[in-house]
Amino acid sequence: MNRLYNLLLLISLFIVTEMNAQKTNLPIPVKIVAQQNGYTLVREGKPYFIKGAGGTSYTDKLVKYGGNSIRTWDTRNAMTLLNNADKLGLTVTMGLYVTTERHGFNYDDTIAVKRQLEKLRIEVNKYKNYPALLIWGIGNELNLEYTNPKVWDAVNDIAKMIHEEDPNHPVTTMLAGLNKKEIAYIKTRCTALDLISVQVYGKLASVPEELHANGWEGPYMVTEWGPTGHWEGGETAWKASLEETSSQKAAVYQSRYEASIKMDKHCLGSYVFLWGQKQERTPTWYGLFTEKGEESEVVDVMQYLWNGVWPAIRAPHIDAVLLDNKKAAENIYLQPGEAYKVSFVAIDPNKHPLTSRWELLPESTDLKNGGDRESRPPAIPSSITAITASGAVLHSPVKEGPYRIFIYITNGLNKVATANIPFFVKKNIK
Repeated sequence: MNRLYNLLLLISLFIVTEMNAQKTNLPIPVKIVAQQNGYTLVREGKPYFIKGAGGTSYTDKLVKYGGNSIRTWDTRNAMTLLNNADKLGLTVTMGLYVTTERHGFNYDDTIAVKRQLEKLRIEVNKYKNYPALLIWGIGNELNLEYTNPKVWDAVNDIAKMIHEEDPNHPVTTMLAGLNKKEIAYIKTRCTALDLISVQVYGKLASVPEELHANGWEGPYMVTEWGPTGHWEGGETAWKASLEETSSQKAAVYQSRYEASIKMDKHCLGSYVFLWGQKQERTPTWYGLFTEKGEESEVVDVMQYLWNGVWPAIRAPHIDAVLLDNKKAAENIYLQPGEAYKVSFVAIDPNKHPLTSRWELLPESTDLKNGGDRESRPPAIPSSITAITASGAVLHSPVKEGPYRIFIYITNGLNKVATANIPFFVKKNIK
């Protein structure tokens, strides 16, 4: 009897806990309202412009610096994420993972398509009542390297399902870039979507003009934007992409945002990429933070763009980075096992003393598309010596091939400037 009593007691406690959880998880209605010459996102009856970031790291800093929303790519750890976001006053554009054609999904397989939809129905019902939920995002860049337009029929069916299960939150899908073909498909085959989301990098400033030219006059978000992409900028003779310095990135983040997201009344806001750090071509290309958690000059820019005020302590600024007196774009070839001078010019806006750290990596060979996970190349030890306030000496590897030297300039207050230069080790250079 005691065991039965205890079991019934546990069941009762579980039911009460679940009922209380349901009571506390009351959805906050979100809708899109058409206004003169544009659209406004309205949350809890008030206009809501998205000042967001992609990623789930450093959310406390996101709030501190003026951000108000985060974006995910799937529902992993969604319960914890939504609860933490609510406590911080953040909202969440919640990604629903939809398998892409480039990852092997066959959108002619009606059974698999139906199975995917029903799986997502469970996820929608699980999280639809959390107060921090803002928008549902169906998939990520489903148009990247695809051939079957039936994917858009699947997206529309998912959007209709979401509206059936959750009338309180808009639904979108995230597009890689912009072109007339995808816009036409969205307009004719995805009529259940409330808005579209575009993901662009070097061409961010032209998004309003391109959307208009491609026939989209509805609301939209920019769910990924950042530095010039590794596929967009210059490259060396051996096909190594040229990365901007953190200071160059800061300049283009600001100028492109102000030319598009800030001024276009059809834009409901954006999610800057990446509020964290990742290896993609290099360890520094897309993250606004370093692996050590240091904040780059781009973080300063985002604080200014979000709240109109520059931070009191600014990140170092780096310029004039040279290897063997050459710029990165000059196709730098070095002899194996030789010493070469690396120099830079860096300043600290607050006049704090600066220190540098250095790293030599082989050029990455684990190269993926669409942000898929890449492995970090192993660092080559004991390759940098004679470090000064304006440079160092690089001892080139004895093994021929492509490499990249990285520079981190820090002010001792968790602020950093970054730069790197690719080079190629080759014998008998003329």
